[in-house]
Amino acid sequence: MLCAIYKSKKKVGSYLYIQKRDDFSAVPNNLLEHFGKPELVMMFNLSGNKPLRHADKNEVEKKIKSQGFYLQIPNKDDGLFNSLSEIK
Repeated sequence: MLCAIYKSKKKVGSYLYIQKRDDFSAVPNNLLEHFGKPELVMMFNLSGNKPLRHADKNEVEKKIKSQGFYLQIPNKDDGLFNSLSEIK
């Protein structure tokens, strides 16, 4: 599965993974408001041999298939993104 990875300008270390480039239709509006304008980092093949640095490829793919996106947040968070990452 090919996915697009975006970084947040508001929340350093936060990344949003979606299946189709620039298609944020599955991402809740309140999450996007707190994430800020997504900045494309790269397209990434989850089925390829390259590992992700701070996320499990299988978990990313599972979340994209089930909820339409995967939100990667830094280990130290203010709690807001933790509650938003499980929105369906």
